[in-house]
Amino acid sequence: MNGYQQGRKLTEIECCAGVAIIAGSEMLSFAAQTEIMYEILLRSHSGLRWVALLFIIGTVVKSAMALSSKQAYSSLDNKLSLFTLISFHTQLLLGFGLYFMSPLVKVAMESGMGVAMKDPVLRYWLVEHLSAMLIAIIFVTIGRISSKKATEDKQKFKNILIY
Repeated sequence: MNGYQQGRKLTEIECCAGVAIIAGSEMLSFAAQTEIMYEILLRSHSGLRWVALLFIIGTVVKSAMALSSKQAYSSLDNKLSLFTLISFHTQLLLGFGLYFMSPLVKVAMESGMGVAMKDPVLRYWLVEHLSAMLIAIIFVTIGRISSKKATEDKQKFKNILIY
């Protein structure tokens, strides 16, 4: 156990030195822990994008088919739009975590916004990706809320399709 007891609190000196206990009693530096957390967030965000994409495609296709065949808005439709909303908001939370831990964003912030805006890669990760995804999540949220507030089934499906 490297001389450390599991669950033991760190002293101020150990915390200031950037030392922490993770995975039982194994010692890892704060930088190493941050790198591990970044990898976990990145892989989760990357994997969940496919889940979110499948849910949004499923919701749009189901709504379009139901609207064209004049089906009633069912609990399946409600759950599908709910899970779409949940997957997109989970992506948002993971994305925010990545944004504030990202080495690219740190480089962009350190180099200054003027320099970052001239570099297409830095500009994409600093501004464009974040803005586009926020707009997409806003539309998904508006679509879900407006479909819940609609009283007619036809209007519920239209609201989902529009947003």
